[in-house]
Amino acid sequence: MPENKNFMLGNLVLAVALLVLLYLGKLWEQFGALAMVIWVALVAVGVLLVSKGQAGPGGPD
Repeated sequence: MPENKNFMLGNLVLAVALLVLLYLGKLWEQFGALAMVIWVALVAVGVLLVSKGQAGPGGPD
């Protein structure tokens, strides 16, 4: 599973981003626009990790 470490970590970060999105209204009241910046950063890092963790065009055998 070490070869899928980035992929799994990326999915975990995206799950956290989903939770942030679900509570964005409450977070917006507390942090303002910073809540949206945090959400965008989480999504960007999650997508980057997932794309790094995926196999190439040939895929693993």
